[in-house]
Amino acid sequence: MGQPTHAPKEWWRSAVIYQVYVRSFADGDADGTGDLAGVRARLPYLAELGVDALWFSPWYLSPMKDGGYDVADYRAIDPAFGTLAEAEKLIAEARELGIRVIVDIVPNHVSDQHAWFRAALAGGPGRELFHFRRGRGAEGELPPNDWRSQFGGPAWSRLDDGDWYLHLFAPEQPDLNWAHPAVRQEHEDILRFWFERGVAGVRIDSAALLVKDPRLPDFVEGRDPHPYVDRDELHAVYRSWRAIADEYDGIFVGEVWLPDTERFARYLRPDELHTAFNFSFMTCPWDARRLRRSIDETLAEHAPVGAPATWVLCNHDVTRTVTRYGRTDTGFDFATKAFGTPTDLTLGTRRARAAALLSLALPGAVYVYQGEELGLPEAEVPVDRIQDPMHFRSGGVDPGRDGCRVPLPWTAEAPYAGFGSRETPWLPQPVDWTSYAVDRQQNDPSSMLALYREAIRLRPALGDGPLAWLPASEGVLAFSRGAAVLCVVNLADAPAELPAHTELLLASGPLHTDGRLPRDTAVWLRI
Repeated sequence: MGQPTHAPKEWWRSAVIYQVYVRSFADGDADGTGDLAGVRARLPYLAELGVDALWFSPWYLSPMKDGGYDVADYRAIDPAFGTLAEAEKLIAEARELGIRVIVDIVPNHVSDQHAWFRAALAGGPGRELFHFRRGRGAEGELPPNDWRSQFGGPAWSRLDDGDWYLHLFAPEQPDLNWAHPAVRQEHEDILRFWFERGVAGVRIDSAALLVKDPRLPDFVEGRDPHPYVDRDELHAVYRSWRAIADEYDGIFVGEVWLPDTERFARYLRPDELHTAFNFSFMTCPWDARRLRRSIDETLAEHAPVGAPATWVLCNHDVTRTVTRYGRTDTGFDFATKAFGTPTDLTLGTRRARAAALLSLALPGAVYVYQGEELGLPEAEVPVDRIQDPMHFRSGGVDPGRDGCRVPLPWTAEAPYAGFGSRETPWLPQPVDWTSYAVDRQQNDPSSMLALYREAIRLRPALGDGPLAWLPASEGVLAFSRGAAVLCVVNLADAPAELPAHTELLLASGPLHTDGRLPRDTAVWLRI
């Protein structure tokens, strides 16, 4: 199928991209699990929202031990979601509405049900595609090294024959050996497979973790180079991928968590990835100085390689924005999802509305996680319904990520808020989520949905120039983008005076009667 010849060049530099977690978006066959039929039925909703592209979390064949990030076959759609033919229809139908599709790949590991790993378990040369080692200790009873899983516990599991295999995530997700040419060739073939089916881009999960030090040494804090993060050999992989993407006018977005800004920028050189997620902004508390510093640092680290920044408030791994911002302290711990104070949803909603206007006004691309446009808070999932392996691997300390993955509410008066199921959805919805349903917000001009729609519609009016900060009082962020439009966000404790302007284009909440900007409120002004 390839890409449409009329597609504007470098659309990704300023796109609004909507993340679809298929399992929780909409249920088309009423079996309790979201699917491609549900997404296809809701494409008009997404077109009305005004997004440029959809990023799909993995929709491939999977045992779902990690929400689909344990892939058994990249060329097959999981039956719970539909078929490959349906995926092709969805890609085509979205394109007819002017919406591109970005798929997710997980190159660091596969499912333990993948054909390669099953063959490896049977012995023979297939083990060269993974990291199998004999253990340490007198009887090989100790793991080959001291690496820890991202989900908690050791990063090694032992087989009955005595060998150990590496998994930086769950035991059901064995790491691939990227030093083996067959691994590289297979992933290049997978890229071509999906580009041929018309996808516009690929999101790369855990993009900095693929290559390991072949010695597999013990971990030493501060060792450079790191034994499995951001190794130099990775760049040859992504340069080869970029050549393939360029054949199809496709793009990449990498999940790259790196504290070193110079090394981060290396992934965004013109012959490597097009964009990478900006986690500094997403993890920043609601504080004017820290947000401005995050914005400045983000733009500065992208400038040397000419890559656009990306702005993300939430995704499928992070506590929802309304809940995060509904805390009056800044002590949010992203590892345990914990704060020192209770959540104030009214406060969180007000701040999330302002944050939406802030993020959509910044130069670069913006990612919107499904349900953020409805103002959904984090759901409390009963312990006996939690499915996230992070919860179990942490011994129950980490509540896991299921709270941001609960099925969306579409119709307030329908069973399960119109998600589409005849039976209880795979994760239960809170009883009060009917108030967030799309049909309740659809025609309400003060709703979160209306705010997102209008902001996305007006976004081009902000201009496409570089960000220019304007003088503002303590706790207030004010900037322009080259056009005669300003974005002003008040994070101070007191109302703020607005700059002189000719028109109020959009506000995240009502202004004071005297025209001042209330706390935790943002506006777009024409000057």
